[in-house]
Amino acid sequence: MRIPATELWLQPMRQAISLAADAARRFGDVPVGGVVVGPGGQVIAGAANRRERDRDPTAHAEIAALRAASAALGRWRLDGCTLVATLEPCAMCAGAVIAARVDRLVFGAWDDKAGACGSVWDLPRDRAALHRPEVVGGVLEAECGALLAGFFAERRP
Repeated sequence: MRIPATELWLQPMRQAISLAADAARRFGDVPVGGVVVGPGGQVIAGAANRRERDRDPTAHAEIAALRAASAALGRWRLDGCTLVATLEPCAMCAGAVIAARVDRLVFGAWDDKAGACGSVWDLPRDRAALHRPEVVGGVLEAECGALLAGFFAERRP
């Protein structure tokens, strides 16, 4: 029996959601999480937003996960890997996915304010991009969106 592609990403997405929720609870960071899945389907690295914790505007979950995966694999090229993120990456993170030569980007919630993988911009599919990863959006979209909506509802009544 062949498993639909979206089902392959459910477990890594659940892990990313868990990382995101933990970062919001422990550090007050916007709940975004990401994991890098290797060519064999194993999770290589995971991370959540660390902007508040590290006081670093570039400490997005996707960047932290890519850095951790590169360290674990001992190389900057992450060909054969998939980045699974709870939120559609911004321009910075989409650029990092392209630069790291990630084969596939899977995300949950769409970001109609800063999304750069199909919403506001579409950097991974830009014909001028040096590398064009496959993009799969909307995996566990409701769960990912609810996590973000709940976080902002508590802070912006």
